[in-house]
Amino acid sequence: MNETHIRKPAGNIEARPDKHSGHGGIFHRGILTGFVALTAIAMLPAINAPNLKEGDNFRPAYSVGAEAAHAQTTEGDDTMEEKNKEIISKAFADWANGTGSFFDLLDENAEWTITGSSPISKTYTSRQQFLDEAITPINERLSVRIVPKVRGIYADGDMVVVLWDGTATAKDGTPYNNTYSWFMTMKDGRIVEVVAFFDTIDFTEFWNRITPEKAK
Repeated sequence: MNETHIRKPAGNIEARPDKHSGHGGIFHRGILTGFVALTAIAMLPAINAPNLKEGDNFRPAYSVGAEAAHAQTTEGDDTMEEKNKEIISKAFADWANGTGSFFDLLDENAEWTITGSSPISKTYTSRQQFLDEAITPINERLSVRIVPKVRGIYADGDMVVVLWDGTATAKDGTPYNNTYSWFMTMKDGRIVEVVAFFDTIDFTEFWNRITPEKAK
């Protein structure tokens, strides 16, 4: 008989030395493991969405929750903005129709800032202070109080901006007209902060020209 050659099973690799033993072997096996994991992740769209056709848009499942949360937040903001716009719109309509006072919307501790360098330009730190030191003295100089006409109402988050024109008649019979921009911060349906812009030059001329009756 010929000499018999005994082969070890091909699957038995434990007897063979690992040429990548030590840290080098661990490194190469780590790369292989990572490659396999990435391949599995790449195959998830095909596994989870077998009915997708070429050209279809695929959105990974992990993004659905984030998108839903974002959509819910955006919807909530839109709802709040629309509600605040409705509140302000109604208040201006009531003011124009003489059926309500716009300033009833002010929180008791509302801050109202009048910009510029007019006689009433400053920050008022309460509703009552603003009424006593700004609104009442203005009305005392008018025979026909200011009637608003809104040009536009805009909302962004908790802020509502109104651009409007006001027409009135001073006690000397002269028209007093001005254009205003009010930036109002809302909270729970109330105004908590306002920054107001208007033509302070025209206002100052009107203010200095007319002296209230009780001040004479």
